[in-house]
Amino acid sequence: MKKLILISGILSILVIIACSNVSKEKNTLSEKTSIKESEVITQQLSEEFKKYWYAGTAEISSYQLEQARYGEIREGKAVLIYVTEDFLPSVQVKADRQHPENIPVLKLNSTKNFVTGIYPYSIMQSTFYPVSDKKHAIKVSSSMQEWCGHVYTQLNNREQFEIQSHSYFEGEADQQLALEKSILENELWTKIRINPDNLPVGDLQIIPSLAYCRLTHKEIKAYAAKVQLQKDANISSYMIEYPALGRKININFTTDFPHEIESWTETFKSGYGTDAKELTTKGTKIKRIKSAYWGKKSSKDEILRKELGLN
Repeated sequence: MKKLILISGILSILVIIACSNVSKEKNTLSEKTSIKESEVITQQLSEEFKKYWYAGTAEISSYQLEQARYGEIREGKAVLIYVTEDFLPSVQVKADRQHPENIPVLKLNSTKNFVTGIYPYSIMQSTFYPVSDKKHAIKVSSSMQEWCGHVYTQLNNREQFEIQSHSYFEGEADQQLALEKSILENELWTKIRINPDNLPVGDLQIIPSLAYCRLTHKEIKAYAAKVQLQKDANISSYMIEYPALGRKININFTTDFPHEIESWTETFKSGYGTDAKELTTKGTKIKRIKSAYWGKKSSKDEILRKELGLN
């Protein structure tokens, strides 16, 4: 009887070990499969795309900015920084290491700096868009600082668009909302760079840029928009019109790869009450460079700012 109990116990232990090994093997296979899927995304990209965007550098473009604010045009500078990186979709942050879940994204950090009277404005937006040209960006964030206070908005792409917004204005304060997924104006600036032939056109529903919504105190939601793509031999134009907002955007980019953003205009009413008037914000390219800027931290590297016309 004791021998039977002993044999039964040994068999049970062997079964547990076997199941554990099978589980580990499944996990390993699952990880390998995930890694292969991530590799497939990269492999499907053209050699031209990989050579340009996976060279270990970012593309930095500076622009002369004419920004409409409080019914006047303000002089300033804008910068578009495009760079590829691995993104961890579960927590929606940049991945610090190789991981089966990593998704290759093209990140755009867009900045604007200008002065209104005595005090300065600083605006930054970040968009993380899959290089596989998926339907929507995984994440978009926007922040704005000026002497009256600062605001921050973050959109996470999960089952719905989950949005958190924080502002020093009483009517906006701290907000959390969920929206059905629609085209994001922020993501269109990255779609242009990946494949402009896939840009959406026609009568659409688009969520305006997060910075515009906060700058003009508009509700963050999808608005009806009329969208056109005008292709030319050298420079193509992507045009968005929001009739209900009285706002028009025109993004001009090189028709040939890598589809660089050359300039843009944004027309809308600026100012309040009877002083409001229709003005056009403009961004005109100054200089474009490729650089691993994250390693350019020495005082001697400030010469690159001079090269970009940002001094």
